[in-house]
Amino acid sequence: MADYANELERLKNGEIDKLDIPKEEFLEFRKILTGREDFKHFRGTAFHHGKTQYEYTEEPSK
Repeated sequence: MADYANELERLKNGEIDKLDIPKEEFLEFRKILTGREDFKHFRGTAFHHGKTQYEYTEEPSK
């Protein structure tokens, strides 16, 4: 599994535009994501076959 804590920081800092999460790693990734204070700034889009792609947004979701 990738170092998703580091990847989320890279996404937040604009080093990468999107972060792809495979279906098999989603539950572990979600634990890392929801443990962050700024987790509402990450927007996920689900695709076929269980892939989810995340982007960082300036405004938090409601």
